[in-house]
Amino acid sequence: MASRAPSPARALDGTQTTHVYTEFIGALGNETGLVFNDITGRGGTVRLMILESGAKARTVNKYLGKGWIVEACNGHVQDLPSNGNGKGRSKAMWASNNGNLPEPPWDWTDGAERVINKILDKATQKGVDEVYIATDPDREGEFIAWRLSILFSDFPVVKRVTFNEITKTAVNEAIQESGEIDEDLVDAAKVRRFMDRLVGYRCSRFSKSWRLASMGRVQTPTLGFIVERELEREAHIPIEYHSVHVDSDGVRFNVRFHEKDEEDAWTDDSGKHRADRTADSGLAGTAFDALKNAKAISIVSVKEGKTNRNPQPPFTTDTLLQAASSTLGWSVAKTSRMASILYQSGHITYIRTDSTRTNSGARDKVKEYIKNQFGDNHLGSGVLGSDAKKGTSNVQDAHEAIRPTRPEKTDVDVGADEQRLYGLIWARFAASQMSPSIRERRDMRATVDGLEKPLTGSASWRIHAGWEAVYTKYHGDVRTSPPIYALEEESEWNISKSKENPLMVTDETKPPRRFSESSIVQAMKKAEIGRPSTYVSTVSKLSARDYIKVEGSSLIPTEGGRMMWLDVVPFYNEQKESEGLFTPLFTSKMEESLDGIEHGRVNGPEIWNSFVEEFRSMHNRALERKREFPTPKQMALLESRMPHLNDKRREELLSGKALEELTGDDARRIIEQLFDSEGDNGHLPPSEKQTALIVKLSDQAGLELDATLEKAGVADLSELTGGREGTASELISQMIEMSKNLPATPPQVDLVNKLSEQHEVPLSEMLAMAGLKDISEMSKSDASIIINEMKKRSRRGKSRQS
Repeated sequence: MASRAPSPARALDGTQTTHVYTEFIGALGNETGLVFNDITGRGGTVRLMILESGAKARTVNKYLGKGWIVEACNGHVQDLPSNGNGKGRSKAMWASNNGNLPEPPWDWTDGAERVINKILDKATQKGVDEVYIATDPDREGEFIAWRLSILFSDFPVVKRVTFNEITKTAVNEAIQESGEIDEDLVDAAKVRRFMDRLVGYRCSRFSKSWRLASMGRVQTPTLGFIVERELEREAHIPIEYHSVHVDSDGVRFNVRFHEKDEEDAWTDDSGKHRADRTADSGLAGTAFDALKNAKAISIVSVKEGKTNRNPQPPFTTDTLLQAASSTLGWSVAKTSRMASILYQSGHITYIRTDSTRTNSGARDKVKEYIKNQFGDNHLGSGVLGSDAKKGTSNVQDAHEAIRPTRPEKTDVDVGADEQRLYGLIWARFAASQMSPSIRERRDMRATVDGLEKPLTGSASWRIHAGWEAVYTKYHGDVRTSPPIYALEEESEWNISKSKENPLMVTDETKPPRRFSESSIVQAMKKAEIGRPSTYVSTVSKLSARDYIKVEGSSLIPTEGGRMMWLDVVPFYNEQKESEGLFTPLFTSKMEESLDGIEHGRVNGPEIWNSFVEEFRSMHNRALERKREFPTPKQMALLESRMPHLNDKRREELLSGKALEELTGDDARRIIEQLFDSEGDNGHLPPSEKQTALIVKLSDQAGLELDATLEKAGVADLSELTGGREGTASELISQMIEMSKNLPATPPQVDLVNKLSEQHEVPLSEMLAMAGLKDISEMSKSDASIIINEMKKRSRRGKSRQS
């Protein structure tokens, strides 16, 4: 077996990390807790497979024999930097050129460096020849695979494998069909990160004036749905109505009060006519009395018919979340957790999917089960969603719907909750391959003595179960026989009187229902602003940031959530020049662009650069609009100070305006005058220009804003003081001085080299202008000196020529 020196785990930017080499393999096993397969070598190939979770790794390990090591990387191993340690790690975005995407530093995620180094140690000591990266088969999984492929690039062979289900057959087929990293998927993952980073960093700073936590490219439009629904509820004006009904042999007959063209016809908020409702309480009371006194209902007409109920397609991520909520009463987080366990244990296919397509082999197996259990007449032609029907763009996509991996099994060896979800997934998949259920239906019109108004009712009973045969535990009892009374004209249906039969109901229309966790996911999908990998996390972020609260199953916006959508977001959304950064339309266009990158239809760098330009314009316009209005902090300050001024002084400062009429410039002017006259500049807040400059200098220095503020001994921009002698001014001076000594930026280095070539001046001569010998020594300040001097020379040369 060939030996290989241990290779340190590497990041894309070339930095190296500490690599601990443990010489004795037994000691390594004891130290790390890793389990080693029995790899004998004997001249054969030693292979390593890396998956995301330990549960998946354990399942796959059962399918692979000797000669394999199976390990878990525990999800993302490297991602965009977030801790601000080092130059360029707290940026909102990184520069790019030559039609390429930015190349930011990729930092280790929590605990990942230790995990990867252990796997590298193990692989090195076992003499691994081939590495198979088997992370999830989606955009995020491909990003993880890309980072792993770089970290393990010293091994002779590194392959990418994907499977939609964790079964022995699927795993072995994936190994046989192993390939390379899908660069389009990786680019889509990168651009998504860059977009989210830029919006999150820039807009979240914008929202700090309102003391709000954060803004997000997808989370903020989703919050908008919840707030707008709450506003609809508050604007709702209830409309009272009365209805009267009577039951006979399980059939409900409703009094039909008004036809659509009648003057007194009842309509709801949206103008929809309801014949069985009336605003006339007297008319309803008369109908109720007539039914109380009547012994029977007389049928005057019967319309025969049949109704078919078709099965639904197999589950996608959003429909599974919806069904588990309505059927099992689960939160989206619990459903996601239980589904992950089932997937990682090999019982169901991949759980993050928008596809309703399924594998033909799986369909054949479940059809065989249906045939044996229920008969040929229960087999159907198969149901697909709109995503997979002929003519749609993703009919050949790589994913499947969520289905059982062994369709012949209705039960699996898991916990009680996992089994409940598995049963639902199994039933949905089996139902999709079954025939429609069929019901006989009779629509009847009837009368009773003493009532001029007719009654209408419908009787139905199932004559063929079809797909409902596998849904008995979810649908309850179903009527399978016709009523005992004759379904014909002039027949009499007896009324069995009770406290609630007949019944008069007086009620009023209700406001729209609040969103639940599952229905907000449906709204995200309908608006095309979310994807299966973001549904659950988006809802949890809104709750964690205190923008919504969950009461029962309802999502209710908090005061902070309302303020974000109603006060802050309009700065971005109400712009004549654009669609609005946080509108569903703009967000869905960006999601569509990411899909286009993923499928190779559009170019990643072009999409990114276009987004940057659009965002920059929208953000700058938002900043300009923000300066037109006082900030909440400025208003609070003025409201606290104004009552303590005499009328004359207050009139001088306000110039005849009310506080709510002040512009941003008015507010800043008044505050400066107020504090100047009081000789108390120490409490003057920083100006907008000061805070914007501090943010800019912090970015240029590669520092997190928090680290910059620590230099002034404060934790937030609002704690700085304004004026020429304030702490904001002092901090700006510090940052400017510090920036002079920072290394020259790549554009500065490029410009110096370009000027040297253009003017045919030796680089050494140009560097001497700043007292330098080598360009690697050049600071930002040095570069400015050199560039300015060259510009002066150029102007002097042009002057002599003229």
